[in-house]
Amino acid sequence: MNERLRPGRLLPTLLAVVGVLALAGVIAFGVTHLGFLRTGHRAPFVAWTLIAWTVFAGAVLALRSVAARWVTVIVVGGAVLVGVAALLGPPNTSTDSARYAWDGIVQNAGVSPYAHTPQSSALTDLRPGWLFPHAVDGTCEQPRLRGLGDGQPGQCTAINRPAVTTIYPPMAQLWFALVRAVVPVTAQYLPFQVAGLLVSLGVTIGLVVVLRRLGRPTWWAALWAWSPLVASEAVTNSHVDVLGAALATAGVALVVFGRPIWGGIALGAATATKLIPALVYPPLLGRWRHWWAIPVGIAVFGLLYVPYVLTTGLDVLGYLPGYLSEEGYEDGSRFALVSMVAHGNAATVLVVLVVLLAAVVAWRLGDPAHPWSGEVLLIGVTFLAVTPRYPWYALLLIPFVVLSGRWEWLSIGLAITLRQIWPHVDAYRWWLVAAILVIVVVTLVRTDRDTWRRWGRRLRGGGPETPTPRAVRSGA
Repeated sequence: MNERLRPGRLLPTLLAVVGVLALAGVIAFGVTHLGFLRTGHRAPFVAWTLIAWTVFAGAVLALRSVAARWVTVIVVGGAVLVGVAALLGPPNTSTDSARYAWDGIVQNAGVSPYAHTPQSSALTDLRPGWLFPHAVDGTCEQPRLRGLGDGQPGQCTAINRPAVTTIYPPMAQLWFALVRAVVPVTAQYLPFQVAGLLVSLGVTIGLVVVLRRLGRPTWWAALWAWSPLVASEAVTNSHVDVLGAALATAGVALVVFGRPIWGGIALGAATATKLIPALVYPPLLGRWRHWWAIPVGIAVFGLLYVPYVLTTGLDVLGYLPGYLSEEGYEDGSRFALVSMVAHGNAATVLVVLVVLLAAVVAWRLGDPAHPWSGEVLLIGVTFLAVTPRYPWYALLLIPFVVLSGRWEWLSIGLAITLRQIWPHVDAYRWWLVAAILVIVVVTLVRTDRDTWRRWGRRLRGGGPETPTPRAVRSGA
């Protein structure tokens, strides 16, 4: 009997298709009906998030039993549906893409984005009305707007922190300029949303290709392709982190498959997009031929800064130092878990030690031919230690979850998402503790005695053994 007509295959196929259609519907409803998070109506966002993640989990579970010949089509088709649903409304939890648009507009006018703040009168002639509307009834209290300041009463802006220069590194700036170069200045949020969709679809296809090369089922790619976090943060809110995640994933894959120079170029560009992708380097150090990627990546990172340094000097750091202080990273107050046992400088030192320890463990335990689990470990532990408040940071984690098969680490992304829409530090701690429990329990259940022994030998410096078939499949 033809495989597509077998009852045992037909039901999960229908369930997977219905599941992804339902997920697209949930996302479409959210972006068109919930408005902007800053309005203060947080409970509907929490309910919407939990419903979306539940439908997502059900659709992926159904997909696991679909005939292999149909999986890739359903994964990619579902990615398009979910992505298009995420396009149906403007950004709903962040105004960062307003800054992206401004930085792109400024660059395309021949001005360095590091040279002036958005409220600078030197750039008045560049201001489009949708980014700098006039106040309604003398106020700027609309959810996405704030006062421009600097002696300009009645002038509003959609850009957050308009009194400071940009914080984004040069690769991000090139991305902003490229996207804005192909649209009129009157185009609002949609260009970056479409660009985010295209990049996220590219990641989906790339993950399918790598999974096939690794001999693993391609349904794993749905963890990225259908993820509510990807739909929200890569498309609806169009965070540039999706570009960093794409470049970092491509870079690691290229290095692993014997292209360290090209991999290093991608890794350098990824780091010059958002800095955080620098976390993917340590797990690659287990094999000498991978090391070529490190100096190449550093060189590319530096070269991307050269044009901006020549025009703006050391001001290319922008508001980054101030941003880190504002977010509580300088005094340690940002660290939700670590602050339970240490405060101030002691908390910062403890976080640094935890991240360094995770880097060493990821390096020693990782299989150089399959570093995906090491990437997940280092990125995930870093997020648990640093406890960011913004879910778009987790975009870097998801591709390596897909490639490693360590689905339990997605719980960190859900915890950070809940933190953004329900910002109570005590609740955030409980969500993080729940994520840690999920990770620990699933890891203990999954890992057999031979794997523990192999890890012990690697930590003691005994070097990697030839992996068992199970280890190869899981990416351990």
